[in-house]
Amino acid sequence: MKLSQAFAALIIAWFADLGCIQAASFEVKEGNSTCIKAQLSATFSITYNTSTGTRTASVSLPDSATLDEDSSSCGAANSSSWMVALFGPGHTLGLRFSTNGSLYSVANLTLQYNLSDTAIFPDANSSGVITVASPSVGIWATINTTYRCVRPSTFGVGDEAVTFSNMTLQAYMAGNDLSPTESVCTADTASTAAPPTTAGTTTTAAPAPTPPGTPERGTYSVTNSNGTACLLAQMGLQLNVSYFSLSQNKTVRELVNLTPNLTRSSGSCDASSASLVMSQGESTTLNFTFTLNATSSKYHLSGITLLANWSDSAAPFSASNSSLDYLRSTLGRSYMCNAEQTLVVVPTFSVNTFRLQVQPFNVTTTQFATAEECQVDQDQMLIPIIVGAALAGLVLIVLIAYLIGRKRSHAGYQTI
Repeated sequence: MKLSQAFAALIIAWFADLGCIQAASFEVKEGNSTCIKAQLSATFSITYNTSTGTRTASVSLPDSATLDEDSSSCGAANSSSWMVALFGPGHTLGLRFSTNGSLYSVANLTLQYNLSDTAIFPDANSSGVITVASPSVGIWATINTTYRCVRPSTFGVGDEAVTFSNMTLQAYMAGNDLSPTESVCTADTASTAAPPTTAGTTTTAAPAPTPPGTPERGTYSVTNSNGTACLLAQMGLQLNVSYFSLSQNKTVRELVNLTPNLTRSSGSCDASSASLVMSQGESTTLNFTFTLNATSSKYHLSGITLLANWSDSAAPFSASNSSLDYLRSTLGRSYMCNAEQTLVVVPTFSVNTFRLQVQPFNVTTTQFATAEECQVDQDQMLIPIIVGAALAGLVLIVLIAYLIGRKRSHAGYQTI
């Protein structure tokens, strides 16, 4: 982000924090049922070109902004839904929501601005509508709860910036009113995470948690609409996460095991992709996405997403990476790796797998197809073979040396 744009975003955030920016309200309905309801303040920092250089425009979402009913929709059950706000001559703010059944999130943030609006973009050397978008921005909440974020939070959208404040919203609503149960954003919880200390008061940090050990191996599956299995998986899973601990008052790195009998699996399958969603209670959701290359008939684990809301964490934890290349195998076969593997997702999150076997495509029975073993397992099998062969060679050399020695010994005592 350019320095001028960053400065403008800082000024915007300051005004938002003081409550100087009014909130706009929106409601997306299908018939008489409400699926999205939102009240929020938003300001935009947009850099544009002029004949003499660049300028940064700072504009607020007015409280008179209206819902674009043609672009907004509730979508089908558990599918994407849209809330699109209209303001000024050709400006829009769009939020696309998605859910995995346990959590909902803003899966896409879109900003559209019209450079022909000379009131906002004076001396712009071009005209027309510009659209910029950003994938998941970390706005998420547990299903059937209200997402609340009072303090300003700034997100990059393309080369621009959007600052939200005083935000209250809920998607995939069960009724027409916001849930009284709230999921609070990171900005709000971080401000209260470390209470001030007074003179003469000491704070004793809680002891670090004991490592959980090797996780139990669980069995997970995904079924098609006709009830037949389309994805099979068996594995022990361990989450390696860095977060700010309230009890220890510092950032810690902790291992968290997934417990199979407390974890339910769901997901979806189609011709070229399959997802396995593992939810442990209402606090932890781990999503594996597999992709198939039809040309090479190879598949791999392409994406991992973790959404977690733990009591000791200062804020809900969210991490995602959709450009991974793990667990690669051939269509019609399963992938197996008994050795421990570490799947790095982002610097603050990785997944450790144990005794893993998975088949996300071409499942014809409830049993795994012939397995392709990981390189680590192959290497571990090769080592005993090499050692055994070396020992056998050594025994053979000793035996040959012994026989030669005996022959020479007998030759020395022959009768003349």
